Amino acid sequence: MSNLPEPTENPDAASPFAGGMPDLGGLLESAQAMMANMQAAASEVVTGQAGGGVVSIEVDGHFNFQSVSIDPKAIDPDDMSLLEDLVLAALRDATGQLQSGQSGAMGGMDLGGMDLGGLGGLLGGTE
Repeated sequence: MSNLPEPTENPDAASPFAGGMPDLGGLLESAQAMMANMQAAASEVVTGQAGGGVVSIEVDGHFNFQSVSIDPKAIDPDDMSLLEDLVLAALRDATGQLQSGQSGAMGGMDLGGMDLGGLGGLLGGTE
């Protein structure tokens, strides 16, 4: 006697065993499409901005930071904490864009419940 669910006779049933066998071909196609989308997302370069664009940071889908641009108007020697906050905000904007793009590439799969350990707070984000 097996603990596996009995195959259904209704091929339109929502069960993965509809028609007696799971649709492995469809599952493989979905996985391949998801991998292609993830590769495209990883090659994308996004620009995070803060302060209306006075600070911008470019980063690719592998989280390799490409460039930082700071408009001289953002530099006040008497208020360096403002510049620090703008850089941090631009970093968060860029990483947020990447995370949104990667989530979309994975078909909207929500990884919010996954325990990422200390990585969940990378760059000061919330876990």
